[in-house]
Amino acid sequence: MELTVGSRSETGPRKMNQDHVGWWPELGLYVVADGMGGHNAGEVASHLAVEAIREFIADSVSGSDVTWPFGIEVANSIDVNRLTTAVRLANRKVYSEGSRHAELSGMGTTVVAVLVNGDRLAIASVGDSRIYRLRDGSLEQLTKDDTWLASVLGAKEAEDADPAHPLRHVLTSVVGTRDDVKPGVREEQLVSGDMFVLCSDGVHGRLDSAAITDVLQGASTAPDRATRLVGEALTRGSSDNATALVIAIS
Repeated sequence: MELTVGSRSETGPRKMNQDHVGWWPELGLYVVADGMGGHNAGEVASHLAVEAIREFIADSVSGSDVTWPFGIEVANSIDVNRLTTAVRLANRKVYSEGSRHAELSGMGTTVVAVLVNGDRLAIASVGDSRIYRLRDGSLEQLTKDDTWLASVLGAKEAEDADPAHPLRHVLTSVVGTRDDVKPGVREEQLVSGDMFVLCSDGVHGRLDSAAITDVLQGASTAPDRATRLVGEALTRGSSDNATALVIAIS
């Protein structure tokens, strides 16, 4: 399996870009975080979270001499456990920094992360950033939004709800606002031709499944797809930072 990757992050109409994207092909790690908090706290939260995730994934590559502070879920693969632990450590880091510094109090961030190992892909998510997979022309959302609307209506009904619904973006879980968090996780088999999109709500809040599919199928490279996703979201009036990371499997 060969992977090609591209990412794009734009401030959009906001004064500051509080999104953060990171990818390390040598680790098989790809992350998008959408920070929140007054002043520059959201930017701090997203950067802290992405770096904390990278650190644990790098430290746990060999599998030896690794401390598992939250234990191991035996029903999950080692890579799902690595990603789960990395996100929970990121939560601990962001929460700790927010507790120590008054100007950062209450900061938090969404996180979506992918860990690729051979022909398997582990996924973790907290908040309302999303991961999609395009396979054989069909787009599937692989993550569940941690929003009030999704918890009450269900994922499909929330997706079809009025974009102006006042509770559409009320989050029920984010990284950093309480002392622990458990991400949603799953594992997938990679198939040649698959494309994966990690994006903040500045993208998926303006692009429905049909629009995302059209962009992915209308561009020829992963970097071009990421750029076009962000550009199309901004063209359609996104009021937020817009970030997309695209992984193409061949």
